[in-house]
Amino acid sequence: MTLKQKNEIIAEVAALLEKTIIVDEERVVPNIVHNVNQPVEMLTIKECAETVSGLSEHTVRQLVKQGKISFIRTGAGNNGKILVSKSALIDYLNGNAA
Repeated sequence: MTLKQKNEIIAEVAALLEKTIIVDEERVVPNIVHNVNQPVEMLTIKECAETVSGLSEHTVRQLVKQGKISFIRTGAGNNGKILVSKSALIDYLNGNAA
């Protein structure tokens, strides 16, 4: 393999890594700005489904998985409880997603 071929491969790998970094930056959950006088109401997946008529727990999980609504995970690892901001859920459903 020539030096030119090696440099081309390195350039391709660098370009792929750069695209990956950009994709990861797009997945960053925006900061939720709220009124200090009004507490943030957090809902479990089940509570989200109960709050909005016609919304299933599965749909809420998919929205979380796809990064369409912001959430926090309490507890350790993948088994922690998922909490969604009620205002973020309502904003998404009204078409005002961040």
